Amino acid sequence: MTDTTSRFIHLDNWIFEIKSVRAIKVNHYGNPYNAIANFSFNGNNAYIDGLMTREDESFTKDDYQTFKDLCQKLGIEQVQFERFKNNRSQLETIIVEPVESEIQPKLSLVR
Repeated sequence: MTDTTSRFIHLDNWIFEIKSVRAIKVNHYGNPYNAIANFSFNGNNAYIDGLMTREDESFTKDDYQTFKDLCQKLGIEQVQFERFKNNRSQLETIIVEPVESEIQPKLSLVR
């Protein structure tokens, strides 16, 4: 992952800005999902809430990293992540490091 993805789509005279996303954890779209969460975007900030998982599923470190990767890819700098943990609502603030661009080696033809 080396570039950030734009959060808007320009079609004709319209710009469609992505302000919210519903994330579902599933292997194939259309199948029953194992978890769901809502993302709201405002400038360089994101707010994640509504995280729910099936009873036999848990929110893993890999899931957390995937959420963080998405925010990083979208150029988000700070995330407010609200979820229930141990039957209590918890709000966590996460600082997202920017995507480090890979240094392209300078190539030149030699004769």
